[in-house]
Formats: sequence, C-alpha cells, structure tokens
Amino acid sequence: MSTYDVAIIGGGPAGLTAATGLAGSGLNVVVLERESAAGGIPRHSDHPGYGIRDMKTSISGPAYAARLVSEATAAGAQIRTNTMVTGWAGDTSLELTSPEGREVLDARAVVLATGARERARPARMIPGDRPGGVYTTGQLQNIVHLKHRGVGKRAVIVGAELVSYSAVLTLKHAGCETALMTSEYPSPESYAVFNIAGRTPFMGIKVATTTRVTRIIGKGVVVGVEVENTRTGQRRIVACDTVVFTGDWIPDHELARSAGLDMDPSSLGPVVDTALRTSRDGVFAIGNLLHPVDTADIAALDGRHVVAQVRRHLAGAASPDEGIRIEAAAPLRWVAPGLLRPGDPAPARHRLLLWTDTLVRIPKVVARQDGTVIGRKTLPWPASPGRVFRVPSSILDGADHRGGTVTLSLG
Repeated sequence: MSTYDVAIIGGGPAGLTAATGLAGSGLNVVVLERESAAGGIPRHSDHPGYGIRDMKTSISGPAYAARLVSEATAAGAQIRTNTMVTGWAGDTSLELTSPEGREVLDARAVVLATGARERARPARMIPGDRPGGVYTTGQLQNIVHLKHRGVGKRAVIVGAELVSYSAVLTLKHAGCETALMTSEYPSPESYAVFNIAGRTPFMGIKVATTTRVTRIIGKGVVVGVEVENTRTGQRRIVACDTVVFTGDWIPDHELARSAGLDMDPSSLGPVVDTALRTSRDGVFAIGNLLHPVDTADIAALDGRHVVAQVRRHLAGAASPDEGIRIEAAAPLRWVAPGLLRPGDPAPARHRLLLWTDTLVRIPKVVARQDGTVIGRKTLPWPASPGRVFRVPSSILDGADHRGGTVTLSLG
C-alpha cells in the first residue's frame, strides 16, 4: 500500500494546478492519470488561446499542458501515468490498476479531477448507417495531433460551441474542409467573435441553425448526412466523408457515483459547496467534473481554489455545518457549486457557474429563498446555450443559512 497526503485523480488542468499548489506547500501529492501522458484535453488541442485567465498568456494547448506538467513536477508532485483508479478501498483509499499490476493507495484527502467528455454518436441516438469517419472532437484531435494520421476531405460538424471551432481548426490542419456546421439553436452557441471569425475567407464556415442531423449515410465510410430544419421540417442530404460530433458534454463521474457521493441530477456531477467539498469527508471535486464544460483555464482556477480548502481539512478543521442547496430553474439547467455553508469562502473567481437551454441576451438573474427575493443581477453578458453562464456569487449575500433552498432563475 502506498500512502500520500493527497491523491488527485485526473491529470488535466484542474488536477495539475491543484497538485502544484498542494505539493508546493510541502504536502506529499500524487496525480493519477489514466492516459500515457498528463495534460488533459489541451495536450492534443493544437491551437492558441490556452492559459488566458490562469497564466495571463495565450499559448497552444500542448504548450499549456507541458507547462502545467512542468510546474506540478517542479513543485514536487508525483505524476503516475497509465494508472487507472478502478474503485474505492475506503473513504479516501483507492484501488489502482497499472502496468505494474494492482495495488491500493491510501491518502488523507482525495481530489476528483476527472473532467468531462463529449457524447458520442451512439449516446445521441442518431440513426442511419455505421460507417467509419465519425468522431468526437477529442477523437479527431487525438488522431490528427498525437497519431499524425489523416481524416477525410469534407466534414460536417454537429454543434456550434467553442469546441466546435476547435474541431474546425483541427480539420483544417489535416487538410479537411468544413462543409457545414449545424446547431439545433436559433443562433450559434459560441461567442460572437468566433462566429464572426468563422465567416471569414480563412475559415469560410456555413452554420445551419435550428438544424439537426437525422441520419448518417454510408457503407464502410461516410458519404453524407441527412439534416432537418426543425422549423420547417425540410430535409436535405449534405455530402461529406467525415462527421464530427462536438459538445453535448457529460462529466466523467463513474468514480464519484461509485463512492455514493451526492450527485446533481441536472449536471450529473457531484454536489459540492463553495469550498469544493463533496458529501464524503476528505473528498473534494474540481473542474469540469462539476461544470461540464468550461474552458481549461477556469478548470485550472478550480484547482487553485481547492488548495486552501484541502490544507484546512488536513490541518484538522471541524466538519462544516449543514449547507443550503442552490438550484437552477428553467431555462437554467444546473448551477455549480450547489451548496452554501456559513463561514465558507466565496467560490472560485467569486462566480457561480450555470448552464442555460435558452438564449437570453440581457439576463436578469433573480435569487429566491422561501418565496422571497434575496438578490437580483442584470448582467451585461448573455446567457447562451453551449457555454457556461457566469453569475457573481454576491447574488447570494442575502441568503439565510437557516432557511430553505435558494433558486436562481431568469426574471
């Protein structure tokens, strides 16, 4: 049995940033990463834009991942790759499988940083043939940037989120034209700057809004997709040899569920408080396991935020009082964190993270508790499907910790 102060499960931006802070404070820290190299999704996302909020720079995904690994290693964290956490041997003890065999690892605290993944074609239940040439963004980037293999010449991208434009750049790198990007919403889900850039001659992306893919066509390899305009019901065939399913994220929550943690039925991640504690003492959760999915630097800042909370736990801080739940009302789908406790710090960046199913260009957010309005915020940024909606946590300043659930809605 190996023994550590802190075991961090997941070697992406959140986990590595937490490892840097915790190991740098003198703790014995191990990062357990199932892939052959640490760094997470940025490792095979070879375009700029990483590190803006956490490192105050803009670098490529691989450079960002390499810097995170270097910083964690320099701080003294041990990074174990090709190591799968297969289960729990106790409250903060883990069962591992690696090329060295099976073992049990004991820790004083565990940080879950397992991230999120895109739903693949089977999970979306898209009918039709089962040809080759159908990917998620992660699979596409792995093939192109890590395995240096080619794909087709003409692609349809399903989704118009931030990650969808990442897929466009990867396809372009591989010499594949994006014939069409589809969105089920009335407008693309990404930021306006990306939508504008997508229409430039350099990218030349056509976005079909209020459109869904109804069938994939091809024996052996893709030859086309059938798309439907959901307003008119009109269908057409778009010729392509590559299909990329982007976004529609789900947290990698298997370990959280097997631990019996309280889970949010809407986000499908574990419920945490603003200190990022889960319902099991000594187990914390951070990053896109909680908010599927936000940018890598926001996930990294969760890792930075959890450092003080883990250290406080290891120093013997008393178990916290019962918290009040924070919930979201339609069209808001979920909110993270989902618990507010007296005496706890504000969440990372003093922001609550939410997801919306409807575009609201000038959102008026209302917080209610026991039928009474306790806070209002009119925000200058939109609540848009396909990306995280950020609300200042000060909207909860009027909450009564002896009261009932706080509900956030768009007034």
